[in-house]
Amino acid sequence: MIKAGKSLSWDETFMLMTKLIAKKSKEPNTKVGACVVDENNIIVGLGYNGFPRNCDDNAFPWEREGDVLDVKYTYVVHAEANAIMNSNKSVKDCRIYVCLFPCNECAKIIIQNGIKEVIYESDKYKDVDIFIASRKMLKAAGVKMRKYVTKNELEVTKKSK
Repeated sequence: MIKAGKSLSWDETFMLMTKLIAKKSKEPNTKVGACVVDENNIIVGLGYNGFPRNCDDNAFPWEREGDVLDVKYTYVVHAEANAIMNSNKSVKDCRIYVCLFPCNECAKIIIQNGIKEVIYESDKYKDVDIFIASRKMLKAAGVKMRKYVTKNELEVTKKSK
């Protein structure tokens, strides 16, 4: 009898999807992807960070510093917002997987759309005010937040205990 091989967990699968869709971004510094999943582990929305539809990527700035009209932050739609807006059904009670912990603006969109859990890989900006505000709002709204831990990280943690 042939034994079944190991397969990816749902968390691994959806986090890989965030990394794959992030590659679609033309953002030169930080490519972010998001994947919205329902209670049946069906993907209902994908998104990456980029300019709004019909806005030429070469007509807007990608700079990080400068006046408000000369920086990308004024124009870019974040991966989370795109995944929610691109969803093929309601995202109420869904989970959202993201490469990077959501900012305060994305947290508001997540809360308003009824997403129940945020699974994130990186939290490199956790000490920046807008991310502190994000965490505060998500917690107040009862949205579960969970850092994605790879199997390798989990094994290292177990061995060190």
